[in-house]
Amino acid sequence: MADLICGKFQLTESDNFEEFMQSLGIGYLTRKLANKSSPVITITSEGDNAFAIKSESLVTTSVLNFKLDESFEEVTGDGRKVVSTLSMTAPNKMMHKMMGTDGGKDSICVREFMAEKFVNVCQVEDVITTRTYARKE
Repeated sequence: MADLICGKFQLTESDNFEEFMQSLGIGYLTRKLANKSSPVITITSEGDNAFAIKSESLVTTSVLNFKLDESFEEVTGDGRKVVSTLSMTAPNKMMHKMMGTDGGKDSICVREFMAEKFVNVCQVEDVITTRTYARKE
């Protein structure tokens, strides 16, 4: 499992991301910067069902350390405070549930990993964004 999930990935395609961010209440300037960015995502195994996801973009760099199926408090790259849980829903699919706190909105992202890429489909309310990341060597 970790062999397929771990690696370095570069954003290559993004669909409906601006609308997704707007639905989350993210400000205009942050949305414009984020939509022009092509983040690099690095996923590493930290052993015992633990992973780290590092996201580097024009807007921000963040590192998410987690254990599968264990809830934790997270401040997202756009500054939202959520309670997150990541779990494997298939051998190549990781679901990231983000439950909004302090009146924030809930969102869910499902990352589907393949040999050459991963596809991240996120939803908030009825707005869906699909972002594709190519594996880098």
